[in-house]
Amino acid sequence: MSPDLSPGSVRRGQLRVYLGSAPGVGKTYRMLDEAHRRRDRGADVVVAFIECHGRRHTENMLQGLDLVPRLTRSYRGTDFPEMDLDAILARRPNVALVDELAHTNIPGGRNAKRWQDVEELLAAGIDVITTVNVQHLESLNDVVQKITGIPQRETVPDEVVRRADQIELVDMAPQALRRRMAHGNVYKAEKVDAALSNYFRVGNLTALRELALLWVAGRVDEGLRDYRASHNIDRVWETRERVVVALTGGPEGETIIRRAARIADRTAGGELLAVHVTRSDGLAGASPGALAEQRQLVETLGGSYHVVVGDDIPSALLAFARAHDATQLVLGTSRRGRLNRFLTGPGNGQTTVDLSEDIDVHMVTHAFTGRGRLPALGRRHSPRRTVAGFAAGLLLPVLLTVVLSQLTGSLNLTTDALIFQLGVVAVALLGGATSALLASLIASLLLNYYFIPPVHTFTIAEPNNAIALVVFAAVALTVSTVVDRATKLTARAARTTAEAETLSTLAGSVLRGADAVPALLEKTRTAFALDSVALLDRTTGDTLGRSDADGDPAPDRTVTEVPVGPAGLLVLAGRRLPAADQRVLTAFAAHIAAALERDRLATVAAEIEPIKAADRMRTALLAAVSHDLRTPLAAALAAVGSLRSPDVEFAPEDQAELLDMADESLVKLTRLVDNLLDMSRLQAGALTLHLESTPLDEVLRRAMDSLARPDAPVQPLDLDTVPPVLADAPLLERVLANVITNALRYNAPGAPVLVAASHHLERVEIRVIDRGPGIPFEDRDRVFLPFQRLGDTDNTTGVGLGLALSRGLAEAMGGSLEVEDTPGGGTTMLLTLPASPASGAAESTEGGETA
Repeated sequence: MSPDLSPGSVRRGQLRVYLGSAPGVGKTYRMLDEAHRRRDRGADVVVAFIECHGRRHTENMLQGLDLVPRLTRSYRGTDFPEMDLDAILARRPNVALVDELAHTNIPGGRNAKRWQDVEELLAAGIDVITTVNVQHLESLNDVVQKITGIPQRETVPDEVVRRADQIELVDMAPQALRRRMAHGNVYKAEKVDAALSNYFRVGNLTALRELALLWVAGRVDEGLRDYRASHNIDRVWETRERVVVALTGGPEGETIIRRAARIADRTAGGELLAVHVTRSDGLAGASPGALAEQRQLVETLGGSYHVVVGDDIPSALLAFARAHDATQLVLGTSRRGRLNRFLTGPGNGQTTVDLSEDIDVHMVTHAFTGRGRLPALGRRHSPRRTVAGFAAGLLLPVLLTVVLSQLTGSLNLTTDALIFQLGVVAVALLGGATSALLASLIASLLLNYYFIPPVHTFTIAEPNNAIALVVFAAVALTVSTVVDRATKLTARAARTTAEAETLSTLAGSVLRGADAVPALLEKTRTAFALDSVALLDRTTGDTLGRSDADGDPAPDRTVTEVPVGPAGLLVLAGRRLPAADQRVLTAFAAHIAAALERDRLATVAAEIEPIKAADRMRTALLAAVSHDLRTPLAAALAAVGSLRSPDVEFAPEDQAELLDMADESLVKLTRLVDNLLDMSRLQAGALTLHLESTPLDEVLRRAMDSLARPDAPVQPLDLDTVPPVLADAPLLERVLANVITNALRYNAPGAPVLVAASHHLERVEIRVIDRGPGIPFEDRDRVFLPFQRLGDTDNTTGVGLGLALSRGLAEAMGGSLEVEDTPGGGTTMLLTLPASPASGAAESTEGGETA
């Protein structure tokens, strides 16, 4: 026994988790083996809760370990064993073994989940060893359901497992696990065939194994990052190849992405990360359309795309790479020419290389290397405004000189210089920095010639005046440059805001629209004020979508073509688009390409789904034939074979009993085969219906006669007070028989199954009410799936088609079959059918149109 500690000094217990890639890989056995090792070292180890599932080897491992008696809780008339949390806390062992961490506790305790019980044990200073399967992790639950087709109702938050001090993966090759099952080491013999043909298929087990390995690898990466952070280790540890590719949004992006992907693929487990550094003011000049296309390419190649904010691009890149423990950094060579690099410095690429230290940097050449232009001295304007700026740079200083010359004696030299300064700023606002440079040069000369003594000469007598003139020229040039840059950034900010709003509206319209491609075409046309937008298939020339404006097209319209993905072409007719609009247009084209790809995948998935459904039906049918149909067939053959045996002479009462057995088995076999055939007809749309006015009380009487238990406790209520229904009488009899049989199977002993009816408008509602355990809300749709028996009941009770067939037949007759709760406990099956018209005329409908 561990010593009692005061609350303030209780250390938190350590958690060790055995994570299984699938059921049956040996988690519990490994946990018990670890318990024996700790017990042999002198630790006080108790078994808090273990599920052996009847496995002999696991049960043998319990010998020599202290078991805490289980707590029994009653729920809906059934007793269930649970872990006695209070007894373990009172016992205070060093180590507690708790199996099945994701288990949901029976109502009545203070915690809903077993992992919450484990948290209490850890808080009390008790070390816990536990087990969980990868399919029970919350983040992987939906993925596992897609792989196996089986939803996992019990889950545990990933964070609970991630916080464990030790996580050990218990793994086994799929073929080895299937051999274990075939030898009866996992499930009982009667469940092995169904398990091997469903959940434990080789493909399922391989996928679960990969999920478990990737999850544990991610947990190892987290632990490594935490260790490096806690020990202030900044250098990269090359435990795994991670390649970071830097994207500028330029035309070289595709080349360097593919080069980086090839580098990552050279090593097993290599990871590709693409990153774009945007400025903190949001005014980066990268094309959103090009970035969208490059992001799609990265994700297609299996990488991940990231955006970071930073004004110092090399520092931001390297900080991102070190944070993700990257080993290699891929950049494109500069698009700037030699003269440009000479004037503006080494650039981001060279600076990144100089600061990279232990990260390998690859400079990838491309077709656009060195093709950049010289940096512009000012923002680009329209030709008219450019001419106006240069004219103002020439004329405004002259006009100011004429005006100020008339005021000589009233104004001093400082005032004259400030007025010239104001004129230079005005020229900068009009024509940019180049025209302002011209204006400042002319203003300096005029100021010297007309206002600085001695006047009417370029000679400067006093040194102070010379200094003042130099300062004037420098200030004028600096202010004009700052004003020009501020104006340029303001225009870029307005443009960026407009682009962001347009792209945001685009994304919103796509998300709200039912069909993405038409919505994108319509949004493209309206956003750019075009006459028409058409999407063509480049290989066939077919029109995939079109959006036209109302009214007559413009007589001088132009046609613009934009590629959309590998096979699409966007044709735009209307006004001529400026370069800035074409930059955003590439983002629209990228969205349209993604929407086309989604539509293609959806079409392929829709074509595959019937094949998958048919495959599931065949698999389930084979399982049903091999298990469920064999039981009544074997009983009938045994009875008939006994009667025909010449070696035994049976008494009359024995002969009657054998004949009853054969008759009952054949009736059951006939009902199962009829259900299978009717379900096949329903799914094939080949069921013919004869709808006619049908009284409910007569149909119920025939349904009761067809039950295996004609004397079953079924109590009809008010069936003669409702009008007849419009239904196919034999099929409605089958529906009622199946629903009542299901209710009798789960009904409480001694309680009758009630069949009640009511009339609402033109519908008749029939309720079959039982007092059984009820059906959880999340399982209500599951009970109507073919070959499903909720609760994993034995295979002798049918193939699990009764409710599925009943709902299909009800819907074929224009009705519905739903599940409701019975007040006070139990299940109510609500069958709704149309009331028969007053004329009682019969109708005939082909099942292919209604089924």
